[in-house]
Amino acid sequence: MANELQLRQMALVPVGSAEAYIHAVNQIPLLSAEEESDLARRFQQEGDVEAAKKLVLSHLRYVVRIANGYLGYGLSVMDLIQEGNVGLMKAVKRFDPTVGVRLVSFAVHWIKAEMHEFIIRNWRIVKIATTKAQRKLFFNLRNAKKRLGWMTREEVETVAKDLNVTPQDVMHMEARLNNYDLALEGSSDEHDDEGVGEFAPIHYLEDKHADPLHQLSDDDWSAQGKEHLLAALDDLDDRSRDILTVRWLNEEKTTLQELAERYSISLERVRQIEKNAMNKLKTALLSFAG
Repeated sequence: MANELQLRQMALVPVGSAEAYIHAVNQIPLLSAEEESDLARRFQQEGDVEAAKKLVLSHLRYVVRIANGYLGYGLSVMDLIQEGNVGLMKAVKRFDPTVGVRLVSFAVHWIKAEMHEFIIRNWRIVKIATTKAQRKLFFNLRNAKKRLGWMTREEVETVAKDLNVTPQDVMHMEARLNNYDLALEGSSDEHDDEGVGEFAPIHYLEDKHADPLHQLSDDDWSAQGKEHLLAALDDLDDRSRDILTVRWLNEEKTTLQELAERYSISLERVRQIEKNAMNKLKTALLSFAG
């Protein structure tokens, strides 16, 4: 755990200009294959964090190069670099020098994965891709659209075939890519003579049914109604109150036949008592409402 924490701390980009940082990482010497393998073994077998630090520092320049390939998303290059550095940390932790592959080749996947996750989270307010397939489609389609613009049906089918998805998936993602974020309160331009602000979402997204004042009023009315119902029930005689309770208020309803047997009266008499009791309750509740 300590080693992992120290590795992550290495990923933090120092405060300062991007140019200064990039210049600094480009001055760090590259490692030979033998040096890289020796450092990786020391870290894997002995937990030597200094060895891991040298591996990380010597590969920071590659993170910068990869980050430069994602500048078209309008995100800070330093943020992209920092996310890529986290991916580099993960790669160093998992790198096996006995496989015979250089660290840079192994780390590319981890670096890009962290950058992709960051772009998906921050490129738009609303998440544009959530599944692995959607993310793959997002990045490949956006690169394709730089060349093609709005795609024809044939181009959609070609992209779908290349990415092993359906044409509907491609068209759906294309529509998402061409959407744009809209400020809740509309334009901040004080001189909005065209009246665009009148159509801002804030004017039509309000849920009238979720007004706290109305909710409190309704809750208060419901509580008072319950109190009056209980008071009206208390004014009934014991038998009438019992019949209404077991017929209407309990979860398990009692039948008229069961009540007739309980009180040794006819079914018709039970109905009469129930009806009279309901009328009394109705009168009491109407007086409350009035």
